Amino acid sequence: MLTPYYNIPDFTLYQGDSLELLKSINEPVDMIFADPPYFLSTGNGKVNINGQYIKFDKGNWDRVRTRDEKDEFNMKWLSSCCRLLKDNGTIWVCGTYHNIFSVERCLDELGLKIINMVVWQKPDPPTTLSDKRLNFCAEYLIWATRKRCKDYTFNYDDLFKLNGGTQMQDVWKISAASAWEKKCGKHPTQKPLRLLYRAILASTKPGDTILDPFSGSSTTGIAATLMNRRYIGCEMSQEFLDLSIRRREQLCDSSAFMDLKRRMEEDPEEIMVLVNHARSDLKEQMIKIGICYTRVGESKGSVLVTYGFERMQYVLIHTNGTDAHLFRLKSKGSFQIWSKETLMKYGFNPESSPYYAVFLFDNSQEISFPKTPNLRNKIMTYRARIRPLGDFMEI
Repeated sequence: MLTPYYNIPDFTLYQGDSLELLKSINEPVDMIFADPPYFLSTGNGKVNINGQYIKFDKGNWDRVRTRDEKDEFNMKWLSSCCRLLKDNGTIWVCGTYHNIFSVERCLDELGLKIINMVVWQKPDPPTTLSDKRLNFCAEYLIWATRKRCKDYTFNYDDLFKLNGGTQMQDVWKISAASAWEKKCGKHPTQKPLRLLYRAILASTKPGDTILDPFSGSSTTGIAATLMNRRYIGCEMSQEFLDLSIRRREQLCDSSAFMDLKRRMEEDPEEIMVLVNHARSDLKEQMIKIGICYTRVGESKGSVLVTYGFERMQYVLIHTNGTDAHLFRLKSKGSFQIWSKETLMKYGFNPESSPYYAVFLFDNSQEISFPKTPNLRNKIMTYRARIRPLGDFMEI
């Protein structure tokens, strides 16, 4: 009998070679998400990360192989996965051109059909040290099911809503895993939670079981837990199994759980709004001139430059949570740093700081929205906040 390395009701990890472990697992699964070796490490490639060129070599498990060797490896693990996949289940497989064509050949031979080929576009990829090719900025996800299957799960309405009321397309623009996803440790090929969120949202229901045969740091499992799905992961490395456990146990803290869930569910393309408090007289002057300003930082009355700032398109000015006015910024995601003296030239009288973040907006047309008599229950009244437009419009 197979003994789990870690086992709680919704999260099971097995240690060992996936090719062997999959032979001993007998629980049917609703979805498989696999991030197998891409076979792209040559040992001499380099990428530019934060201004430093670093050798691109993930290890022996990712070494370049021949076509026949790739096909043999992929056929072994895919055939074992297909044995566990329910008749109406689906499988997602990540890759680049190094391995994805081999995966497609094997899926076809195993009687599976491709539903979609999703392009994961990275808006902030590292640059390659080469003037002989285009810079790599995308990976691919094959989404497949059995050729005879017509009733696989596809949550069209959920994706429609996630995509702002339009049909979800097969190009997903999502940044690589961020620092907030690596607080418990790092994995060299860690996928972002937002990528797993979309795949799981698209193809499973709450309570479904998800298998990841190459678990790594268990991003699939963390997303599954946050979305009320059960997870089974296979991983050879004890280091990454222990990292997976730390990530899972972090979710036992309710505040950490809710914070990760909120971040995961954020649409990386969603429009953001600067929500800023101002005295009634100051607010009128800001609207008259088309300038909103605030201190920068974490103190009361300041704004913190965080992820999402680059997607800011609107400014909302209110007084103590009431009498709110919404305007479009003149330039998306941009602000200027002005001195106190410069603001005084426009008739303002700033007293708290020598420098301010200044946002220029179009004051010629106020934007109507479903207003409420009080915003205090939705925002910290006296602190400038960057919030998704979707959150704000639900007020």
